[in-house]
Amino acid sequence: MKTGRYNVGVGLLVMAGFMFYGFVLIYLRDFAPDKAAWVESYSVGKHFEARLAHVHGNLFALLNLALGFVLVRLGSATDRARSIAAGLGLTGLLMPVGILGEVYLGLSPIFVLIGAVAMTASVVLSGVLALRHWGEGRVTA
Repeated sequence: MKTGRYNVGVGLLVMAGFMFYGFVLIYLRDFAPDKAAWVESYSVGKHFEARLAHVHGNLFALLNLALGFVLVRLGSATDRARSIAAGLGLTGLLMPVGILGEVYLGLSPIFVLIGAVAMTASVVLSGVLALRHWGEGRVTA
């Protein structure tokens, strides 16, 4: 996990998933039998939450890609610090998945909060590590 490989791979797969979800949103807006009701609820309720999940899903997937490419350049940082940054980035994906869980399954918003805190912590930690260790060595394995 310290190399950022999982952040890149999982980030790409999650991005593909939320891109597909974008097609679902287009279907709901343009082709679904109750599309007028869906369009009328544009800025409130389920419609708003669904768009929020789509946007944050792609953003957090992209952040994982960036984290993966940053982590591979931090060879002189400790394995533990890089693993924690990588793990927090992956945990951050709970936020968009949690929003979908709220919308479609009625789950608690706790997953959204955990994901948001984890992604913020990962970006902060990766930023600090980059300032201290950028380009001082490459990670192998």
